[in-house]
Amino acid sequence: MDKLLLWMAVFTSLLSEAFAQTDLNWKVFVFPRESETDYVKLIPRLEKPLQNFTLCFRAYSDLSRSQSLFSYSVKGRDNELLIYKEKVGQYSLYIGHSKVTVHGIEEHPSPIHFCTSWESSSGIAEFWVNGKPWVKKGLQRGYTVKSPPSIVLGQEQDAYGGGFDKAQSFVGEIADLYMWDSVLTPDDILSVDSGSPPNPNILDWRDLNYETNGYVAIKPRVWNN
Repeated sequence: MDKLLLWMAVFTSLLSEAFAQTDLNWKVFVFPRESETDYVKLIPRLEKPLQNFTLCFRAYSDLSRSQSLFSYSVKGRDNELLIYKEKVGQYSLYIGHSKVTVHGIEEHPSPIHFCTSWESSSGIAEFWVNGKPWVKKGLQRGYTVKSPPSIVLGQEQDAYGGGFDKAQSFVGEIADLYMWDSVLTPDDILSVDSGSPPNPNILDWRDLNYETNGYVAIKPRVWNN
């Protein structure tokens, strides 16, 4: 009986490390190496397809190659919603396998705060980097982002929940990830950038449901941007 209880305690401890729902305020996910096995799966509060959304997060990496920052896949379609950094100062947003790319000036290596929003009715996508608006783009007007998703940080999904390529993996730190099913106002975006996000209803860094896989660590955030 003692051995059984010990085994159950070890199993429970390992499970709690891999799967958690917790407040990650002033914490970061650290992806310390290039790999095709290390990632975080996010479990959203999402019960229906998306007509609109806003997504914000902080990232810090010294990679100069392309990398996946946020991968949202549905069965039968990998790049349903993807944030992909092509290179320094160049980001792509994929929706329903279509993409737009924005360009701007950013320091490297330096932490960034990135936000993007999209509304189906106009197809307009907006981008904010470190609180500054970049050029608006348009794609997939009238489209609906499908659900339920597989959402992954650290890797780019070429299949639902998998199909990873280490050459597209993220190496660095991710923090303060929030997602809404609406388009935030410019004032709201500035509030998110300053650390006061208005009631995220899909993903909330302060009450995040996630599962770690492979070599991913959770550490205090020691940088600002």
